Amino acid sequence: MEITSEMVKELREKTGAGILDCRNALREAEGDLNKAIELLREKGLAAALKKMGREAKEGMIEAYIHHDSKLGVMVELNCETDFVARTPEFRALARELCLQIAAEAPLYVQREDVPHDVVEKEKEIYRKQALQEGKPEKVIEKIVESKLESFFKTNCLMEMVYVRDPQKTIGDLVKELIAKVGENVRIRRFVRFKLGEEI
Repeated sequence: MEITSEMVKELREKTGAGILDCRNALREAEGDLNKAIELLREKGLAAALKKMGREAKEGMIEAYIHHDSKLGVMVELNCETDFVARTPEFRALARELCLQIAAEAPLYVQREDVPHDVVEKEKEIYRKQALQEGKPEKVIEKIVESKLESFFKTNCLMEMVYVRDPQKTIGDLVKELIAKVGENVRIRRFVRFKLGEEI
């Protein structure tokens, strides 16, 4: 099947991928636009995982104050270059992160940030609960691990379900942006203030 420049242009507009990548994806997908989009996404996310180890010191600090001025969020989002930091996609992600943090009140950026003593304390609580419920000894560790995974998904921003699309996590959003901009993107830190909340 002949791959026309119009087909390449349409795929570029939908994905932001390079001309050559679009042409190759369309060839591989035999002209099927949706299949080509899926192929580009798969390749982009694979490349994104490799880029996640690179240093990211540029970026921006985004702030959000709720309309009643009783809730505020600040987030630092990093990338590799100032050029990417100024793109609408990067700024949009920073804004979405603020809204997610305001709505869901995570405690940590990722599971690696959770202090060891907090993890051990949670495990201890889950073990006691399972024993009190009379669960057999051989399944208690599996129950503890399962509840710990739920704890990470509730308290770690990168693992949280995205409030606007339950099919994605915040980590997925970050990886998608890495695939699109071709640079490492990293949520460095955040703070959430609620009026009258205990410090």
